Formats: sequence, C-alpha cells, structure tokens
Amino acid sequence: MRVKTQKGNSPEWTVCLKDTPLGPLFLTFTDRGLAALDFAEEGGGTLPGATPPAALGAMIEATKQALDRYFHEGAADFRHLPLDLRGTAFQQKVWRELQLIPRDQAISYRELAQRVGSPQGFRAVGQANGRNPVPIIIPCHRVIKADGSLGGYSSGVERKRWLLKHEGAM
Repeated sequence: MRVKTQKGNSPEWTVCLKDTPLGPLFLTFTDRGLAALDFAEEGGGTLPGATPPAALGAMIEATKQALDRYFHEGAADFRHLPLDLRGTAFQQKVWRELQLIPRDQAISYRELAQRVGSPQGFRAVGQANGRNPVPIIIPCHRVIKADGSLGGYSSGVERKRWLLKHEGAM
C-alpha cells in the first residue's frame, strides 16, 4: 500500500491487485472513490506499507472483487463502484457515455462523438478516451476505428485486443 498527499487534494492510497490475466494492476483511491487504475509498468514503483482509513476498506474490497469477477467469471458490473474522476466537463461526459456501451459491443470514435453531441469531435473524443483514468472500469477499450481496426489504447493495443475478446466484442 502506498499513500501520498497532493497539494490541495485529499490523500491517495494505492493497492496492487497482483493476479490478473493482464498483469498486476495498481488501484489508487481517495476517500471519495477509485481515482486511477494503472497497469504495473505504468504505475511503477514499490508499495511501502501504509494502512488506509477503515472507511476505505469496503471500497477497496468491492473494487478488487468486481475486478476479480470480471477477469475470472467474465462478467462484472462496475457501475456501483464509487469513482473520483478528475477531468474536464467534456472528458467527464465522454467517460459517462463509455459506461453505456454494452460489454459485447464496440463502437467507433465517430459514433461516440455523435453520442456526446459533438459529431465532428471524434479527435477530441479520442483524446478524452485516452485520458480515462480507470480503464477497464470505464471501458474505453470498447471504442475502435470506423474501419473496424482497433486504433490506439493507452495501455497497449494487445491489452485492448485481449479485453475485447474477453468481452465477446471481437
């Protein structure tokens, strides 16, 4: 467990979920919810001992259980997890819309742009998608190019391919 305090923000606690098919995940929490999900090489570093407040224990455990169900049983509903997402109003709008994409489907960046009311803003949607702080939980991997190719993924195209196959969207 790693704890850090950022100027002007509440403290953050990071826990490592070691046994996932995509490698270790670092989950960063604030007292308001899950703030970030990073793959091991992205989050990096070791996790010195620190104990989160008792109130966070249930939130951390619920998140771990939901991810475990997702990876090992194939289905999980992440909508009940408290999130503490920091982003612009446009990014927040894109992230909310991403949560509405069914798990066995993928849509294009252009379609996502239309859904958020910016039909010509597919590049801006792609940028917001790439800044998603909690991939998997907010399924930014479900957005692909209009020609059906995968496009990019902040955590690597092979992970995106794995996630889409795991969800039955490929």
